[in-house]
Amino acid sequence: MYDLLIKNGTIIDGTGKPKYLADLAISNGIIKEIGKIDSQAKRILDAEENIVSPGWVDIHTHYDGQATWDPYLTPSSWHGVTTCVFGNCGVGFAPVKKGTESFLINLMEGVEDIPETVLSEGINFTWETFPEYLNALENSKRVMDIGTQVPHSALRFFVMGEDGANYEKKPNEKQIEKMTNILEESLLNGALGISTSRTTKHKSADGKLTPSLQADDKELAGIAEGLKRAKRGLLQCNSDMGPGEMELLIEASKLSGQPLSVLLIQYNDFPNRWKNTLSYIKNANREGILTTGQVGSRPIGVLMGFNTSVNPFSSHPIWNKIKNLSANKRNKLIKNDKDVREQLIFQIPVNKHTKWIENTFSLSYLLNEPLNYEPTKEMSINSLAKKNNISPWEIMLNHFISSNNDEFIMHTFENYTHNNLDVISEMLASEFTICGVGDAGAHVATICDASYPTFMVPFWSRDRKNGKLFDLEYLVSKQTLKTAQTYGLNDRGALLKNMRADINIIDYENISVKKPLISYDLPAGGKRLTQKAEGYKHTFVKGVEVSNNGEFTGEMPGKLIRGSQIIN
Repeated sequence: MYDLLIKNGTIIDGTGKPKYLADLAISNGIIKEIGKIDSQAKRILDAEENIVSPGWVDIHTHYDGQATWDPYLTPSSWHGVTTCVFGNCGVGFAPVKKGTESFLINLMEGVEDIPETVLSEGINFTWETFPEYLNALENSKRVMDIGTQVPHSALRFFVMGEDGANYEKKPNEKQIEKMTNILEESLLNGALGISTSRTTKHKSADGKLTPSLQADDKELAGIAEGLKRAKRGLLQCNSDMGPGEMELLIEASKLSGQPLSVLLIQYNDFPNRWKNTLSYIKNANREGILTTGQVGSRPIGVLMGFNTSVNPFSSHPIWNKIKNLSANKRNKLIKNDKDVREQLIFQIPVNKHTKWIENTFSLSYLLNEPLNYEPTKEMSINSLAKKNNISPWEIMLNHFISSNNDEFIMHTFENYTHNNLDVISEMLASEFTICGVGDAGAHVATICDASYPTFMVPFWSRDRKNGKLFDLEYLVSKQTLKTAQTYGLNDRGALLKNMRADINIIDYENISVKKPLISYDLPAGGKRLTQKAEGYKHTFVKGVEVSNNGEFTGEMPGKLIRGSQIIN
C-alpha cells in the first residue's frame, strides 16, 4: 500500500517534455510509480483538472538569518517553493569570529536591506565556523529543504580581519591558502558552493563597498582551488559585468572544474551589456565549462509608498508633521486641507532624495489591481502627469491616499529600460538561463520579488498580452529540474520514478499573485513587504503535505541539504 496516490492529474514533470494525464504513487517521500494506478493508498487525492508539477527550487534567496528563526520561510513557502538556497551575493553569517558579528550584520543590512534591529534580535550566533553554522541550521525544523553557500565577504573578513573588510586590500599567500582550506572544509561538510559580489551596488549599511568587489585573479584562483580540492560546489556571482569580468570568472570556474552561475540583469545605464554576458555564458558552455545565467521573470522594481523604505515624501517637512497619524486621519487631512495638500505637491524640498525620486518618474508606475507587471510607457508617472496636466507628485499623492490600505508605486530600475519585458523574454528563451534573482528574504520593505515562482507560471504561459508566450512545460523546467541540477540537487526537480516527492498541485486557471502588503512580523517588530498567492491546492515536501489551499498544515519535513544530492 502506498502512502499517497495522486489521481487524474495533468503531469508536468519538470523535464520540459509535454504534459500528460497520469497518477502518481508515493511512499516514504519517493515517487514509486507513474501511470494508471489502481493500487491502494493511505490517502488518495483527486487532482483532476489540476496541474501536478515538481515543487519550485529557488536558488537565489537570502534567508541566511531568517532560517535561524522562521521555520516557515515565508514568503517563499506561500509560493510553492519546496527547496531554497541562500548564501548568495557573497554575504551571510558564517564563518564569523566571536565579537565580530556586527560586521556581517552591517554588511547584510546594506547589501540586502534587512534592518540591523531585525538581524540582531533574530539571530542567535551559536557558531563560528561554517560547519558549525550548518549544524545550527540542521538542528531546526522547517517547512522546506534548505541549502547554503559560503559567502566570500564573510570568509575574507574571517581570515584577514579588518583588512578583509577593505576591498582594496589584497590577501597574502598564507591568507589565500587559509581561505582555500576553509572553503574546502565547508564544501566537504555540506556547503553547496561559494558566492561572491563584484558589483558597486553592494555596500554595507555604513556605505562601504563590499569586501569582495575587486578580488584579483590570485584570490579567485584560491577560491577555485578550494572547489577543485573538494570536487564539488559552485561559484555564484553578482557582478556589474564590466570589461574583462566574465573572462576572469570563467577562468576561475575552469580552474576549479566546477560550475559557474551569474546574475543576468539589464542595467538602465548599460541596456545591452547583458547580451555580452549571455554570449560569454554560451561560449563557456561550448567549451565544456558549465555556466548559467540567473534571470528574473518581471521588472526588478522598488515599491514606493507611505510605509515602505522608499517614501517619495519622506523628506518633506509637512510629511514629518503628519506621518504618525493613522492612515484614515492622515488621508482625510491631505484630501480636505488645501494648504497641506498643496505644500506636499508644490513645495518639494530640493535634496538628494527628491532629485532621485524625480529621476524615476519615467520608469515608475501605479501598482493597481489587477496587477500589471508590464505597464506601457503611457502608464508611467511622467506620462500620466502630462496627460492630466498635473504634477507627477500629485499623481503619486492621489494614489497613496486613494484608500486607507497601503498603495504602491513600482519603480522599475532593472530589466525594464524600454518599458516592456522583451529583454526578459530573450533571457528566458536561452537554454543557458535558469530562474533566480527573486531575493526572497531580502530588501524586506523595498522589493517584493520573492513571488516570482508563482508569477512566472501564468504570466509567461497565459497572461502576457504584448509579446511572446512560452510553453508551460518549458517554464516549469526553468525553475525545477534546471535550478536543481545547477546546484547538484539531482534527487529533485522532476516527477520521475525514484525522485523526491516534492510536488505542487495547481489550479492553473486561477493561479496568480495577490497585491503586496506590508506586514510587521519580523523580529523587533520589523516591517516587510509580503505577497501571497492563489491557486496552490496542495504542496508536498518529500511526500508530506505542508500546505493545503494556501494554509499551512503544521508539518515540518524540511531538512538541511548537505552537498550534492543523488537519487537513492
